[in-house]
Amino acid sequence: MCSVPYSCPAALEMTVQTGDAIASLPADVRKLARKRSQPTWIGPMLATLVAQPFSDRGWIFEPKLDGERCLTFRSGKKPRLLSRNQKLLNDTYPELVGPLARQGAGTYIADGEIVAYHGDVTSFLQLQRRMQVRDPEEARRRGVRVFYNLFDLLYLDGYDLRDVPLVHRKALLKEAFQFSGPLRFTEHRRRDGEAFFRESCRNGLEGVIAKRADGVYVSKRSRDWLKFKCWAVQEFVLGGFTEPQGKRTGFGALLLGYYDRGKLIYAGKVGTGFDRDILTRLGSRLAKLEITKPLFAGKVSAGHGVHWVKPKLVAQVRFSEWTADGKLRHPRFLGIRTDKDPREVVREQPQ
Repeated sequence: MCSVPYSCPAALEMTVQTGDAIASLPADVRKLARKRSQPTWIGPMLATLVAQPFSDRGWIFEPKLDGERCLTFRSGKKPRLLSRNQKLLNDTYPELVGPLARQGAGTYIADGEIVAYHGDVTSFLQLQRRMQVRDPEEARRRGVRVFYNLFDLLYLDGYDLRDVPLVHRKALLKEAFQFSGPLRFTEHRRRDGEAFFRESCRNGLEGVIAKRADGVYVSKRSRDWLKFKCWAVQEFVLGGFTEPQGKRTGFGALLLGYYDRGKLIYAGKVGTGFDRDILTRLGSRLAKLEITKPLFAGKVSAGHGVHWVKPKLVAQVRFSEWTADGKLRHPRFLGIRTDKDPREVVREQPQ
């Protein structure tokens, strides 16, 4: 029995010849698979945050996983694992390279999320111990097991699949790949979106992604992919830190911000969610970014012992809500993101 919820190996459904996979599509769908050369890069499709879950037969519902987005490009013997900002991840997650290289498809582009688990729940904090590593031997020594949850197939043996409806792309992915070891197929539901959302929240997951079943793949944020979050979670730019108190080392709290029309807006500070290793390593990085004046727009009330830094680092933070004056209530640090440009960080609001 699979111990990882919603993302089990499809080991019994072994790969077939990829030409047969394309041929297995319905005739009206097969003509949407375009014969063309493989792109060297495709920007990821991104989901739009909405407030309320829903049920609709025209949509599928997947678990929202708390990890690092990764697109895999294979055009030769060795696949390239790329983050959403095109950083090569092969040396960060070396145990994924072999299974991806052994797939029957000669060329493919697959989309998914790399995750680590704490119990049965994806843990961004656990994944932090791997995300910062660029040496494959060091990555293996960290002792953090990672999984690659694949949920989309954009290209397969000479065919661009982005105009093929999502449910057929997922069917091709499940048919053309072998899922075992660290490779997982992301299962979905076709109904009961609200019930799935409640179940996900009870199980400690981050939320649910709803995707239009007949939707095409576009390299931008789209309302054909929607996300409902159990917790308020988003990225913030680090604009400063406070000095540690008592026996604490590194720093006390992080000063958070987001961009609005080119200005860095102060969103409060976070002082929980750090272990000693993070306090030491992140404190060292922050010290190298120190500047003499704040880059936040307007006045910042952050107490005494504040140090300002260049806005180069992005943190992922969980919180309960926004206050009336635009600050975070009950924030908790989850980790540093290396796959997002600080200038892309804005206040995320349901649409």
